[in-house]
Amino acid sequence: MSFFDGKTAVITGAGGVLCSVFAKALAGEGCAVALLDLNKQAAQAVEAEIHAAGGKALAIECNVLEKDSLLAAREEIHKRLGACDILLNGAGGNSPKCTTQKEYYEPGDLEGDVTSFFDLPREGFGFVFDLNLQGTLLPTQIFAADMLGREDCCIINISSMNAFTPLTKIPAYSAAKAAVSNFTQWLAVHFAGVGIRVNAIAPGFFVTNQNRALLFDQDGNPTPRSHKILAATPMQRFGQPEELTGTLLWLADGGKAGFVTGTVIPVDGGFSAYSGV
Repeated sequence: MSFFDGKTAVITGAGGVLCSVFAKALAGEGCAVALLDLNKQAAQAVEAEIHAAGGKALAIECNVLEKDSLLAAREEIHKRLGACDILLNGAGGNSPKCTTQKEYYEPGDLEGDVTSFFDLPREGFGFVFDLNLQGTLLPTQIFAADMLGREDCCIINISSMNAFTPLTKIPAYSAAKAAVSNFTQWLAVHFAGVGIRVNAIAPGFFVTNQNRALLFDQDGNPTPRSHKILAATPMQRFGQPEELTGTLLWLADGGKAGFVTGTVIPVDGGFSAYSGV
């Protein structure tokens, strides 16, 4: 019998490239998986794949920045799947509204036709920060309540390489993911006395729907930014989403990682270990 048999996993951002793979991995181990996403059609596509493979899943339209939406999702999950045992906070992302056009500020950019740091709107910064940090906080407030008084429950957040060293052009996303890592550690301490483990995975560079246009041009060729990333990644390639699932399943398995809490684990092809020399 698998550790995951009979457990319910709740995944936010479940319609995305990485989180859909997480969902299928957990379902394949015996979890009933609640697929929360603002884009219900994307979540339903993942639900169909899981059902076709013999797993149990439920797609729910949900806005992770609205508590009422999360409460409604929780009520439906309770009715259809049961209380949450594993929460995976995967909703997040960046926005062009808070991205500088250049990596380095140059004299004259302030007066020129360039989106510089000085042009980034407060609203854009706030949107990115809220999506990533508040989008982790609010689901945790709702679903961690299910875990109180029960055994073998855990929370897994999705951080980023940006949390260790910020990438150029995307200051809000970098700051928000650093906050997610810090919040992961805070939660791990806060819930240690009631047995809820809290950890995070920090993916390196994986091709997703959000970053594809930054990494490849219209002809499918790597952009200059891709070349810089790969030059700083010792394994000299992008990761495959399935290469994250081993870390996910290990962290979620209380029988194998029962003494692991408060960690942020890079899965990055060596990016965080490389000094560039």
